[in-house]
Amino acid sequence: MGKSTEAAGGAAAVRRTAHGPLRFALFAECLLTGVWVVLAALPVITLLPAFAAGCAHLGRHLDGERSTWRDFLAGLREATRSGWRFSLLWWAALALFAFDLRVARSGALPGGPALIAVSAAGLLAVVVLGLRTAASRRPGTAWPAAARTAARQGLAADPGGSLLLIGGLAVLAVAAWQMLPLIAPAAGALAGCAVAVERRARV
Repeated sequence: MGKSTEAAGGAAAVRRTAHGPLRFALFAECLLTGVWVVLAALPVITLLPAFAAGCAHLGRHLDGERSTWRDFLAGLREATRSGWRFSLLWWAALALFAFDLRVARSGALPGGPALIAVSAAGLLAVVVLGLRTAASRRPGTAWPAAARTAARQGLAADPGGSLLLIGGLAVLAVAAWQMLPLIAPAAGALAGCAVAVERRARV
């Protein structure tokens, strides 16, 4: 009895020491991925493809597969080549809701508070849909098809995951407001959050 208890305690200690470095390695990989994503998103239109490549990189890392910066660049090229039109539409939708929000806040239209709420909700919905689409898309999959799947998951199957992403966006906004260079590690954390949300939606 005593030996089995000691063995169980030893096994638990091994698990604790093994999981600690693994968690730290994943955290470090998220920070590095954030730097890659921010650099790849500098042309602006490549933001969604860069986020998709970052999420795919973290997914491979979690699965124990090979995942280097060359693999990230290959994923970025594929996602940009196939998704630039979808990215343009996404940015156009963001600009439309941002314009609506600005007009609503100016007080030029009646029903300002309601219009502000609707515009802000629409803006958040478009952002979250884009992030969930990028996180769930696989190479070779059409972006519109991935967006339809992400919309079903975000609205019906897993609304809680969308709320988690909104929380991640809030952290990203606060980090960028406090100190602009913090946007890189915060973007990596957001990519990690998106991967976790996408995987829990598949369970």
